[in-house]
Amino acid sequence: MGHALEPGRVSFDEKMRVRRAIEDAKIPFTYVTANCFAGYFAANLSQMETLLPPRDKVTIYGDGNVKVVYMDEDDIASYTIKTIDDPRTLNKTLNIRPPENILSQRELVEKWEKLLGKELQKISLSQEDFLASMKGLDFASQVGVGHFYHFFYEGCLTNFKIGEEGEEASELYPDVKYTRMDEYLKIYL
Repeated sequence: MGHALEPGRVSFDEKMRVRRAIEDAKIPFTYVTANCFAGYFAANLSQMETLLPPRDKVTIYGDGNVKVVYMDEDDIASYTIKTIDDPRTLNKTLNIRPPENILSQRELVEKWEKLLGKELQKISLSQEDFLASMKGLDFASQVGVGHFYHFFYEGCLTNFKIGEEGEEASELYPDVKYTRMDEYLKIYL
């Protein structure tokens, strides 16, 4: 994320300093990339203003077809615990990207609409208008908008292949029965 927007780039820069220090000190590691916590990104259909799913209208970022990864926090913990003493994850990054949770925002909204039994009004927000919304926001809100931009407009969570330096969690640990987002959203009915 060396190309991340300011001021959101600060969090990526800080993480990279910590990673470099760990690696320079030759400390064994497993980094875990958990992606979008369902409590913050799926429950609200990726809306910035609320933690609950909308029941009438929803803002769609761009065309809404960029893929992200939504993960139940308990599942993230289950995958993370499995890496302890697993030599396959030593000095690697565990990417938690189970295939059924790689969804576009539109696909997530469709799952909610099916559960709700009604179609939501969809308002598309262009990349330009989304970025313009940063103006005048406090620092923390600007960081959040920047992260949403990279996730939902650029697709930074899914636009790469996991290389030799990483592993995918659901492939390493097929015994973990992760929560699919249609099941997750049922708690909000």
